[in-house]
Amino acid sequence: MNPQSILVQTHALTKVYTDGAQVRALDGVSLTIAAGEFLAILGPSGSGKSTLLHLIGTLDRPTSGQVLIDGVDVGTLRGDALADFRRAKIGFVFQLFNLVPTLNALENVMLPLVPYQRGLPFNLRARGRELLQRLGLADRLDHLPGQLSGGEQQRVAIARALVNHPKLILADEPTGNLDTKIGAEIVALLRQLNREEGLTLVVVTHDAAIAAQADRVVQLRDGRLFEPQA
Repeated sequence: MNPQSILVQTHALTKVYTDGAQVRALDGVSLTIAAGEFLAILGPSGSGKSTLLHLIGTLDRPTSGQVLIDGVDVGTLRGDALADFRRAKIGFVFQLFNLVPTLNALENVMLPLVPYQRGLPFNLRARGRELLQRLGLADRLDHLPGQLSGGEQQRVAIARALVNHPKLILADEPTGNLDTKIGAEIVALLRQLNREEGLTLVVVTHDAAIAAQADRVVQLRDGRLFEPQA
């Protein structure tokens, strides 16, 4: 792989939890992700998938090892510098949507950047409207999450993940709370965004149907990484 095409690298990542019995959630995981790649991380519950995603997303720190994103060793960043880097580079999509129930769809999309909107190089409200319209929610901008279907809520969550023009989208079981048909639509939407926008997309899942849409699949078992042979 051309070094200039690499967006994410992890080197010998380990994560050990010591709350009571010691649990080694990740055990020496090294992974390279190309810019513009759609990578699926497969594995059963408890295999370390979400832990790996959280470390790549800078939501947690490894016990040992290194994460580089866009050439930056994120382990060297602290406080505001880390938050600024995360906000500039990464968008997150979660299984549970994580929408604020008292805010409408547009407000939920805007929410992560509201404290910074005066310094943004774009109009935040216009960006939110544009994304929701693109994702088929032009007539849902003023609706609260409780007035939206599960699939619509996940589309709002995807718009929120895109609002900051990220290079990297991390999705943790994005279809886990959706039925098969709606889940397939969400995967197709993510794939479309990956291709049209050149977004790097990393999806954690136990669903083989999602993996079938990916450019590459890796598997986690007991905290260790395996790459199936082509």
